[in-house]
Amino acid sequence: MDHNNTGDIDKCPFMQGAITTTEKTVTDWWPNSLNLDILHQHDTKTNILGKDFNYQEALKSLDVEGLKKDLHDFMTDSQDWWPADWGHYGGLMIRMAWHSAGSYRLADGRGGGGTGNIRFAPLNSWPDNVSLDKAKRLLWPIKKKYGNSVSWADLIILAGTIAYESMGLKTYGFAFGREDIWSPEKDVYWGAEKEWLAPSDERYTNVDAPDTMENPLAAVQMGLIYVNPEGVNGKQDPLKTALQIRETFKRMAMNDEETVALTAGGHTVGKTHGNGDASILGPEPEAAGVEAQGLGWANPTKTGKGRYTVTSGLEGAWTTHPTKWDNGFFEMLFNHEWESRKSPAGADQWEPVSIKEEDKPVDVEDLTTRLNPMMTDADMAMKMDPIYREISLKFMNDFEYFSDTFARAWFKLTHRDMGPRDRWFGPDVPQEELIWQDPIPKGNYKYDVEAVKAKIAATDLSISELVTAAWDSARTFRGSDLRGGANGARIRLEPQKNWEGNEPAKLQKVLAVLEPIAAEFGISVADTIVLAGNVGVERAIRNAGMSMTVPFAPGRGDATQEMTDVDSFESMEPLVDGYRNYQQKQYTVSPEEIMLDRTQLLGLTAAEMTVLVGGMRVMGANYGGTKHGVFTEQVGALTNDFFVNLTDMIYEWKPLDNGIYEIKNRNTGAVKYTATRLDLVFGSNAILRAYAEVYAQDDNKERFVKDFVAAWTKVMNADRFDIK
Repeated sequence: MDHNNTGDIDKCPFMQGAITTTEKTVTDWWPNSLNLDILHQHDTKTNILGKDFNYQEALKSLDVEGLKKDLHDFMTDSQDWWPADWGHYGGLMIRMAWHSAGSYRLADGRGGGGTGNIRFAPLNSWPDNVSLDKAKRLLWPIKKKYGNSVSWADLIILAGTIAYESMGLKTYGFAFGREDIWSPEKDVYWGAEKEWLAPSDERYTNVDAPDTMENPLAAVQMGLIYVNPEGVNGKQDPLKTALQIRETFKRMAMNDEETVALTAGGHTVGKTHGNGDASILGPEPEAAGVEAQGLGWANPTKTGKGRYTVTSGLEGAWTTHPTKWDNGFFEMLFNHEWESRKSPAGADQWEPVSIKEEDKPVDVEDLTTRLNPMMTDADMAMKMDPIYREISLKFMNDFEYFSDTFARAWFKLTHRDMGPRDRWFGPDVPQEELIWQDPIPKGNYKYDVEAVKAKIAATDLSISELVTAAWDSARTFRGSDLRGGANGARIRLEPQKNWEGNEPAKLQKVLAVLEPIAAEFGISVADTIVLAGNVGVERAIRNAGMSMTVPFAPGRGDATQEMTDVDSFESMEPLVDGYRNYQQKQYTVSPEEIMLDRTQLLGLTAAEMTVLVGGMRVMGANYGGTKHGVFTEQVGALTNDFFVNLTDMIYEWKPLDNGIYEIKNRNTGAVKYTATRLDLVFGSNAILRAYAEVYAQDDNKERFVKDFVAAWTKVMNADRFDIK
């Protein structure tokens, strides 16, 4: 852009800067408009490696031992531009891996380190991630060397694991297989706050009752990974902080013992940084100028490195030997009395009332100078909360047990969102199967599929019963952490078999018929359930006057109750299922918005959602057999009637008081159909109506069936990583 003669900047002649300025969006102008952007995240056009790139294949060329050696060497190979504390990058690499993995939450499976999302906004610029921009940049020479054979997601987590190894911890294992994304995950809801580190009160109904935190959130404030290290809303109170820790880690699928192990193990090494004025730091990476080249939080005074680094604002190491894996955290915590003091940056922290000089950690640059250790409010909670205290003392008195518990908890933290073992790669994958991995035995791949289908077809099960059993089994899949789905047939186990949305009585009737068939043919119930759904769909296609075979991939296995972590599956219960016109109760969020969220987790596009809903309605798959949205006279036939009648202007739509709508003939006033918002949104939203009109056309009846079968098969196979 040129400057004019007066020195002023000329007005941009292109689009008035609208490409990057904050022009109002459609939803800004019309806040009640349904925003379908969440479903556009499955667009693969942003992937620079192309659709033919297969990371599992690329991993086969990875020199794993060479990479691990390079990372071990890297830990103590300091660089002048960002030298390591005590000459060891371990603490920084652990923090990066921790904060990458630690954004995971159990409620919707989103967050976590499985996609390398910490490379992008907002995570790359969260206040809690200060200086992690440097950590990633330090790894760039290694990433450059190994190229596409290792993803950023894998490298970041491996760097943290190798850091622990280099400091003396015997780690539990490591699995490669995390595939990078190439644009921000805009579908992840991190909270409604409009400013960083806004008071916790904004995401709690009652901040003194941590379980009232808004779902699906886990961190206590916008921009934090876990809890505020200075205390609840920045006010020290270890017992109150303990309550928030327990709820936050529970929402991350961690129990009390794992929570203590992770807190102590994470603070056994490294330090906090607050030796300066945090308010003078430059902008975060996303707000920094082009000259910063993606780095942020520049310190305009001193060096901003080493002893002059400012991140959290707290200052000091937790242990005497912060580059060594030992029991120093518990010894420091329990062998001293602590009092509240201010860090040089003004943050509230805990320091020992008195401590021997030789028990203090040395300065990160001058190894002849010793400085006070410190503890956060979360650390003090490990001593003062009765439950955490008992666990902490057990760990302090049994270092081997603590080390093993931490190694397993670290492995769980960094692998929780990777999905089934079929996706895992490398020589260090543990042989032990862990319950949080949702293990599923291998199934039978070779049997007479057509014979099984014929046996199912000969039963008295209706199309609705066949289709809904298969759908309810498969709909639990979450693309976020790759859990759920039809594989394993967990729909027949606790807690799923009693979920209201699965219509338990109807489900048990279907299972009572299908389980003997599975036993007769020596195949899994999981395969039999999916085959039953396919039989129902094929029957509905024939009822519509067409013929088509629904693709099927055998080989699913059956999980047992002992293989199922009941508590972790509770969060996967469907409270709203737009595909079956089911809503457990009224929520503050509209049912159609919840349907979009579920659709995104299933990995479906808006068009696939549209065709599936229309097909499920006409097949009579509604929850409880309701007639809402069943816009057809041929229930059980896979016709395009839902879309034909939805778009027919002979009808007008009138709301009733109970959230139901009547569809009346404009000429006679007679009520023809009833509907819910989950039906009418396909006619009211401009994008969805455009899809609905395509399927309503006279020349697209066959296209509708083909598209339905493709989308149906996609859902049934969503969790089949063994065939992908």
